[in-house]
Amino acid sequence: FQLSFLRLPTEKGHLLPALICLLFLLNNLQLKKSLLYLVLVSSLFSNFISIEFLQPDVPDHATSADFGFFIEKGYVLQDYEKRGLKGIDFEVKEGELVAIMGSSGSGKSTLLNIVGMLDNYDEGSYELGKVLIKKMDETKAAKYRNKFLGFVFQSFNLINYKNALENVVLPLYYQGMPRKEREEKALNYLDDVGLKEWATHLPTELSGGQKQRVAIARAMVGEPKVLLADEPTGALDSKTSKEVMDLIQKINKAGKTILVVTHEQDIAEMCSRIVKLKDGVIVEDKKIRQKKAL
Repeated sequence: FQLSFLRLPTEKGHLLPALICLLFLLNNLQLKKSLLYLVLVSSLFSNFISIEFLQPDVPDHATSADFGFFIEKGYVLQDYEKRGLKGIDFEVKEGELVAIMGSSGSGKSTLLNIVGMLDNYDEGSYELGKVLIKKMDETKAAKYRNKFLGFVFQSFNLINYKNALENVVLPLYYQGMPRKEREEKALNYLDDVGLKEWATHLPTELSGGQKQRVAIARAMVGEPKVLLADEPTGALDSKTSKEVMDLIQKINKAGKTILVVTHEQDIAEMCSRIVKLKDGVIVEDKKIRQKKAL
């Protein structure tokens, strides 16, 4: 849904309670309760708040997972400007498994944020499947992310009070898929990562490797064009890291385009291409003979 401010009254007596209600809404983590509070707030202050439920309006012609860009990105930090990326010329073909490497401050996180539509770039262009990605508002960017991209994070980012199946179901819920259909699909993806028997377990009952497998299933269940993995093995031991990379290699062999951000050389060598960043520029880009994870 989209929350729109139509008109704010200038009287302090009206504005303060409205802002308190809105802050309470934004700090609430449970969607159902948030919607209830939103309805209550809108009924009390209907003269300046409106609610609009939005249907995805994402072009269907982005059928490939090719993407490429020439971009620059800067930040203003305490009266001086830092160039996060300085003319990155980068292209990834459908079906590639690419490792992005670089030390802290090299620009790899900025690059991943732009590819993931979590941040805008200042100059240049970024195309994903022949669709130009340029200065989108958050609502539109969220629709594109839900359709085109899957994310895997170092810290897993699972919801602790939801079991494995409920975590995997979430992307399908936001796509509007019927409950029975989305649960069946999510269970199939848990089966694909070897965790069907753990579907009803909470994240606190899972090992680090199992959590990452649930996160990968969640990232894949929406059938994204590109999978973005940010340090997917960073919180795992070496044995579990190889198991997770073996799963990523299998997903890639099935045709999925995958970007893996890592600082570990052995993990990078399990990809088929390594791109190294330093001070916001690409200093090395080479295809390699991929090592098998297991």
